[in-house]
Amino acid sequence: MDGPGAPALARLTLYHFRHRLSRPISTIMGPVTARPALVLKIEDTEGAAGYGEIWCNFPPDGDLHRMRLACNILPDALSAISAGPETAFFQLARRFHNLSLQAGEPGPLAQVAAGADIALADLAARRAGVPLAVHLGAERVGPVPAYASGISPDIWPGQLERMRARGFRDFKLRIGFGVEDSLPELARMVAALAPDERLRVDANQSWSFDTALARVRKLGAFDLHWLEEPLRADAPWPEWQRLADASPVPLAAGENLRTAADFGAAIASGAIRVVQPDICKWGGLNGAAEVARQALAAGLSYCPHYLGGGVGLMASAHLLAAVGGPGLLEVDSSENPLSAGLSAHDGSLAEGRFPIPDAPGLGYDPDIACCSDMLREKIEIPLSAY
Repeated sequence: MDGPGAPALARLTLYHFRHRLSRPISTIMGPVTARPALVLKIEDTEGAAGYGEIWCNFPPDGDLHRMRLACNILPDALSAISAGPETAFFQLARRFHNLSLQAGEPGPLAQVAAGADIALADLAARRAGVPLAVHLGAERVGPVPAYASGISPDIWPGQLERMRARGFRDFKLRIGFGVEDSLPELARMVAALAPDERLRVDANQSWSFDTALARVRKLGAFDLHWLEEPLRADAPWPEWQRLADASPVPLAAGENLRTAADFGAAIASGAIRVVQPDICKWGGLNGAAEVARQALAAGLSYCPHYLGGGVGLMASAHLLAAVGGPGLLEVDSSENPLSAGLSAHDGSLAEGRFPIPDAPGLGYDPDIACCSDMLREKIEIPLSAY
């Protein structure tokens, strides 16, 4: 797939992990009782391998469906991949398009394609003997700034202290809960911040336009770096623009956009200042890289969205290092041993930045054995029959 004479793809291995939470995480979509991760490994005939991750956080038990879906559709699709890995996501998305229409599942199919794109990019970087960030366009790999995400209004003090101890000074609080939309908790957290600490908030699509308009007027009393998804992702861009014009806080969005055209419209609208594609939900590394560079060219910030297992986290860090700009890496502060366990990273910052290994590809092999107690299923599929 890398050109004439390149080794053929030989094997696909899928790993399904799930960690049962000690306490459910409250979200706008409902309580989260487990943290799943779907990791895929693609090997070639010379023994080189690349790793990717498929988004599977929602709905409850959505990881079970995506595991079966990937097993059924990826082997045959990988056999038809041609040219370089930089086109892998788009080739797979085109191949899955009719199926997505027939099944009414554009999201899960795009997520499977995204995970494969990440694995193929990692494989190509390892073949070339360069770090993934360099493969994606960086001159060299280096640490990236990061912020602590997933902070909940009901348990924020403990999360804040834990992430502070890991070196974080930038944080994001979930809001939109209860009759006051968590604004009292926001006020208390703002009061608890040190002078060198910064905060942003995420409403997770919870508001109507009228509610969002009322809330941004109140949020102006706080020194917030952005307000994420105050409206639904499919709200018309003129509506987003009206809200942006009224908001003293910059708006952020992107994790729930699904096509290159959607991202192009979002960037062109001028309504959002922070663009947030999730490499495991749509686009993989290469699709998201195009969006990131478009955003930076338009004078916007690119901040990768990510709340999953460790493979996607480290791949997101490499992409941020590759494209540059003022963006920060999103690091989960909620209970999730699959983040640290599958990233070879303890979740701490070094001098305020997230370290990235400089060995070829992702820079490490995910330690499947360390997460064996959370491994529900492993399926190996030879690709020679396809």
